[in-house]
Amino acid sequence: MAKRHTNSIQKPSGGRSRRYRKPKKHEQGGDFTATTVGEENVERTEATGNKEKLKVKSTGKVNLAVDGEVEPAEIEAVLENPANPDYVRRNVLTRGAVVRTDKGKARVTSRPGQEGTVNAVLVDEE
Repeated sequence: MAKRHTNSIQKPSGGRSRRYRKPKKHEQGGDFTATTVGEENVERTEATGNKEKLKVKSTGKVNLAVDGEVEPAEIEAVLENPANPDYVRRNVLTRGAVVRTDKGKARVTSRPGQEGTVNAVLVDEE
């Protein structure tokens, strides 16, 4: 199903506004990439302006920032996710999700479905 980033069809008064042109391709949005914890899987997609986007479909690694130093860590599980409580059960990674790594708890700071990497900041050490 196509998603559109356009104005609402409902006016502030409650009435419906009339369409003055067809929807354009540049107004079309993409589907949600539910990045999960698992085996590494990155997908390339076309973006506007003859560019490419990397979308992480699943990953088991995270770039962990600890006191200004960045080091790789293994993701064990998703502990909490403020975007949706169901994402914890499904192990879905989004920005702001708290994950358990082999070095402690970490909060995801990147947008894995749009940036192509999973970056995090250490919250609690084990």
